[in-house]
Amino acid sequence: MIYEKIKKIINSVIPRKVLTKYESILRYFYYQLYRGKRFQCNVCNKKLREFISLKSGEKLCPFCGSSSRNRRLWKILVSDFLKSDIRILHFSPSRSLKRFLSKYPSLNYITSDFMGEFDADKHYNITDISESDNTFDLIICYHILEHIEDDREAMNELYRVLKNGGNCIIQTPFKDGEIYENDKIKTAEDRLKYFGQEDHVRIYSVDGLKERLANTGFEVKVNKFNEEKNNYNGLSEEESVLIARK
Repeated sequence: MIYEKIKKIINSVIPRKVLTKYESILRYFYYQLYRGKRFQCNVCNKKLREFISLKSGEKLCPFCGSSSRNRRLWKILVSDFLKSDIRILHFSPSRSLKRFLSKYPSLNYITSDFMGEFDADKHYNITDISESDNTFDLIICYHILEHIEDDREAMNELYRVLKNGGNCIIQTPFKDGEIYENDKIKTAEDRLKYFGQEDHVRIYSVDGLKERLANTGFEVKVNKFNEEKNNYNGLSEEESVLIARK
């Protein structure tokens, strides 16, 4: 809670470019308040007495800024996907993961953010990606599709630019039952009420997203994770991640 108040004050008085430039220095000093041995961030490997807890229940690493879902994604990447000489497209990357993936040896790592809200190399429209067919070995599409009105066209584009045998790692917010979408819900207030965030246009179910991806042509595997409360790496207690293979 205190972290969110401090962040709000800092963001209101210091320009974004300055904050980005000196973020690592600011985080180093903030990290000193959280140093310990009880927990460890698996992205930056810093040991902590606790993670930063937000109102939403999210747990942030004070040193690298990774969220719970960032740490899960990093664990999946390191365990199953990162190898030499592969070409990766990462949509709207968090600064924490972009920082580490950019330095990872022998990766051809390209980032994209259409709206300019994230630090990225490109500004691809996910429904019309300016790349040739069969370009990428791996695509990271984390918390993107729930923002896209024509998500089927986005899935077609992901399939098109992915190499045969390539994989797309996908996550969105999920609900039980079926996908809920309604094109009459237009205002930020209504989208917050029905979809959970002002700029979301639907809320998926795991099975619904899996089916929609399969209809595009992907072979889809659903990975479901269950962790103990207050686990060592600060991972979400329940989480689903989809691996869509071409």
